[in-house]
Amino acid sequence: MGKIYLLNDLKFEGVENLEVFKIEYIKNEVALEKYDALIFTSKNAVYSLNSFNETWKNIPSYAIASKTAKIIAKEGGKVEYIGSSGHGDEFAKEIAFKLEGKKVLYIKALKVASNLVEILKQKHIDIDELVTYKTTCNNCSNRKLEKNSVIVFTSPSSVNCFFKNFVWDNSLKAVVIGKTTAKSMPEAIKYEISSKTSVEECIKLAQNIIF
Repeated sequence: MGKIYLLNDLKFEGVENLEVFKIEYIKNEVALEKYDALIFTSKNAVYSLNSFNETWKNIPSYAIASKTAKIIAKEGGKVEYIGSSGHGDEFAKEIAFKLEGKKVLYIKALKVASNLVEILKQKHIDIDELVTYKTTCNNCSNRKLEKNSVIVFTSPSSVNCFFKNFVWDNSLKAVVIGKTTAKSMPEAIKYEISSKTSVEECIKLAQNIIF
């Protein structure tokens, strides 16, 4: 029997962390007071913005999923809406009508995989983008992965950085957190998608596969 490798730093019993990337904050000055709404699609967007500008807490926030919403609330922000799909493109379609007539700011990573901004612009939403963090791959090539293990991919960055470090072994199984991450997977590799876009659901799926 192999192991379950989780490609981030969240801790779960019986799961081994394999941190293939790290988050670096990017400080960008912005006049937040001119915005009526903020969009967050990850916890890192919340943490990175909060590290250099706390006035965002006065502006209604639109969170892609409950996990992100909890971080917004924990940091003192105002959660206006929580997405139900957990996927960037679908989230954009969910909130488009709610953002009509508003000046909107999307807090994001340097590289994103979804078409959220393009979709909202097509629906004539006045939206700007603010880059507040980026991901950088760690060197994990000295780690040896046990055969018959399950690898849990939680973001497109985890996919990119994993395959910079490792060659895929056919005994391995892959679990991905959602459609956006799935799109980043190499075509030749089969995977299973979690029923919900949460790391907890990914771990449950991995446990079912391995046990």
